[in-house]
Amino acid sequence: MNAVTPEQAAWFQDVFSRLTSNVEQVIFGKKHAVELAFATMLSEGHLLLEDVPGTGKTSLARAMGESIDGTSQRIQFTPDLLPGDVTGITVYDQKNREFEFHPGPVFANVVLADEINRASPKTQSALLEVMEEGQVTVDGISRKVGDPFMVIATQNPVEQAGTYRLPEAQLDRFLLKTSLGYPDAASTLSILQGAGAAKRAVAAIIAPQRVIEMVDIANGVHADPAVLDYISRLVEATRTATQVRLGSSVRGAIGLTRMAKTWACAHGRGFVTPDDVKTLAVPVLAHRLILEPEAEFEGVTAEAIVGQILLDVVPPTAGALA
Repeated sequence: MNAVTPEQAAWFQDVFSRLTSNVEQVIFGKKHAVELAFATMLSEGHLLLEDVPGTGKTSLARAMGESIDGTSQRIQFTPDLLPGDVTGITVYDQKNREFEFHPGPVFANVVLADEINRASPKTQSALLEVMEEGQVTVDGISRKVGDPFMVIATQNPVEQAGTYRLPEAQLDRFLLKTSLGYPDAASTLSILQGAGAAKRAVAAIIAPQRVIEMVDIANGVHADPAVLDYISRLVEATRTATQVRLGSSVRGAIGLTRMAKTWACAHGRGFVTPDDVKTLAVPVLAHRLILEPEAEFEGVTAEAIVGQILLDVVPPTAGALA
């Protein structure tokens, strides 16, 4: 894999900045969350948003799809939703006397799985294959979905009645977990000033094919062995923490590495720094931890544990980096 040139890093940074600014036209005051969302897409990952209703999750997914001149679909997860409602079904056409595949809403570039924890585990599992392989298999035939492809799933952290907790195997497939949260006062004022205007589409910044090129560039970012060792030690520390029953998987370590490379390139660098890892460790690793019941009862959070691990695990010094 070729190293990232300064020209490539500068182009990547410019496009990333324009993508973020484009979505900020509809998502006010949430620059960091939008940057995390695009970094997840460019790392070929999926995003889990744990947020209360009305914070702009649907607008984020739609604006991201429009920014890459791609398609976006929204699936409202409910207890009666079936796997075929997500992936699509095969229907027999009596006129042609053959089976025809009717694709589901998962065939898009950006798929919003709204309130994913309201569907049954059987329906939730319909996303497992497509999130990992970028394809769905119906009646023994595999079909590719969009390229690029990203799932943005949401769940309400307040109302838990009638919900099904996401299994650990599915949580682990989300590269990153974050939240948008409520906007600040200035952003709220901007929203209210445009409350009477019709919702408008944002302009396309790049084509889907260019997104794939950006993914390839990010993969070429240099990660020094000392930085990789730092990531390994952080992940190992999540497994040995006293209040953790199950720590981060190897998939978490790989995800943190890929996100750090994308984050570095988004800031115009062709190499990863320990600060990149520190910035991303909590949103990439925290949702993968399973805490001891006693720790949950005492109000301990996975985010706090990862935060403490970042304080305890010593990062590599500048002299250790090649």
